[in-house]
Amino acid sequence: MTEIFESTGQALLYGVVGLAVMAVGFIALDLVTPGKLYHVVWTDRNRGAAVLLGSQSVAVGLVIMKAIEASESEQGLGYGLVSTLLYGLAGVLVMTVVGIVIGVFTPGQMGAVVLDDQDSRPHPAAWVQAGMYLGTGFMVGAAIS
Repeated sequence: MTEIFESTGQALLYGVVGLAVMAVGFIALDLVTPGKLYHVVWTDRNRGAAVLLGSQSVAVGLVIMKAIEASESEQGLGYGLVSTLLYGLAGVLVMTVVGIVIGVFTPGQMGAVVLDDQDSRPHPAAWVQAGMYLGTGFMVGAAIS
């Protein structure tokens, strides 16, 4: 029974680290998109912004999952939590840089284009950017494992 409580505690700690990394990911995405992301998604109900945020959340979750898997070592829980945090933050950084670089090579300001909902449909660029976030998450996840 002690092992169950210990594993539950570890899961909670990894969950806190994952939540912190997701919060940093949200802030990073907010910095590279026009307007306040929270307002754009929940108040304006912008579908393009929701597509970006959802895909980025899945990608960050994938990186965190791979970081947790890679952290299982004899070095202890503290080491695992720190390595998960650092790998997760590295993933957010790479995703943000990829988003900025893609924006340089596309017409218009990428952040503004992806938020351009027409007829209640996200701009196709939102789906492209979402794919980039997911692809980057898979890349970083593979590099970790």
